[in-house]
Amino acid sequence: MACKGTGGGGGCESGEATVFTGGDGGGRFCADCFRSNLYGKFKLAVTSNAMISPVDKVLVAFSGGASSRVALQFVSEMQLKAQKNFDATANRDRSLPVFGVGVAFIDESEVHPIASGDLDKAIENIKGIVLNLAPPTKELHVVPIRSIYSTKTNDGKEMLQNLISTVTDATGKEDLLTHLRMMSLQKIAVENGYTKLVLGSCTSRIACHVLAATVKGQGYSLAADIQYADARWEVPVVLPLRDCLMQEINILCNLDRLKIVEVFNDSQAGINGLISSFVKVLQEENPARECTIVRTAGKLTPFPFNRIPEANVDDADLASQRRQKRFNLKPIESLPPEAFCPICNSPMSCYKNPQPLDNIFVAACCSSCQYQILPEEPSSMDQFYSFLPESIISRAKNGNEKWIREKIQDCLLSDGEDEV
Repeated sequence: MACKGTGGGGGCESGEATVFTGGDGGGRFCADCFRSNLYGKFKLAVTSNAMISPVDKVLVAFSGGASSRVALQFVSEMQLKAQKNFDATANRDRSLPVFGVGVAFIDESEVHPIASGDLDKAIENIKGIVLNLAPPTKELHVVPIRSIYSTKTNDGKEMLQNLISTVTDATGKEDLLTHLRMMSLQKIAVENGYTKLVLGSCTSRIACHVLAATVKGQGYSLAADIQYADARWEVPVVLPLRDCLMQEINILCNLDRLKIVEVFNDSQAGINGLISSFVKVLQEENPARECTIVRTAGKLTPFPFNRIPEANVDDADLASQRRQKRFNLKPIESLPPEAFCPICNSPMSCYKNPQPLDNIFVAACCSSCQYQILPEEPSSMDQFYSFLPESIISRAKNGNEKWIREKIQDCLLSDGEDEV
């Protein structure tokens, strides 16, 4: 069967298709055309959505799995090409610098039991992967997930384990760990001066999230999670593999023998596990299902923070910005939202009356976190609250204070009004 690719140029000369993919319309490619096609999806997402500029310092979240491995490989290749272009202009104009790249691995051994020897071996393998990437050199950050607790807290590991153990719902445990992982990545990015955080979320994973979030009652905030860019975080998050299927990613790992490091058990339970199995069945019946789910959800109106904020740029960045597509946002008058959930950071359409400090999450959290993460018994809230990282507590306090300020503002007289 003939290859339907272009070989990255003016037509494929191989003629023989050896790689077959699903998705919208499917595809048949020779190995070179397949690589070119997949990298092209990545590059288009990056350049069209202002994900990476020459002045950025990018942190790639690396779990050891296939998606994050391909994201790391593509970012490295993109950096190498930028470096070659930079070197080629040595005697001319060096107006475009080369963006920096770092790699972050979150050690979750405190909550995922694993033999210390296996963990040490996995970390050594990860170090080898990063070391063997194309130059420039990438800094690797291996950070335990307990680092989300203050450095003043000596028992971070114990507090983390206690926090996880207080959540009885299987789905809630998984979701809470996901939120804590993001907090850890953000902490690494902020402390080391990174300007973008790259995640390896692909079409397949996003499709599962769309259905799971809908089932959990997160319909309002769903649009925030599935865009190419998400700047609600202190360090904006970008998803350059958003248009790539898991099937394609696995094929590339096999073709290029990209090393995968299976560190922690990625099996899911509860709602997340059921949805993952369901989507897998749908995909087997029709290879375009995952793309259809993501494309349909993509019709939701993005939030204003679903774009990279425009900053003051110099001439070095203008050439890059001219190629960047801006989102066709249709802002709603009520946006940005009044509050964000202190646990998952999801935007909420309204904010409830503030509660006493020890019950602050009853008012501040989204409905999904309330029903799946918070204790069912009010008497258990004090204990749950005592195990939370300071950053979550501060976020909840800020939300309550904002609500109070807005209510006070409603009662104040304007300059043109007289007292009655």
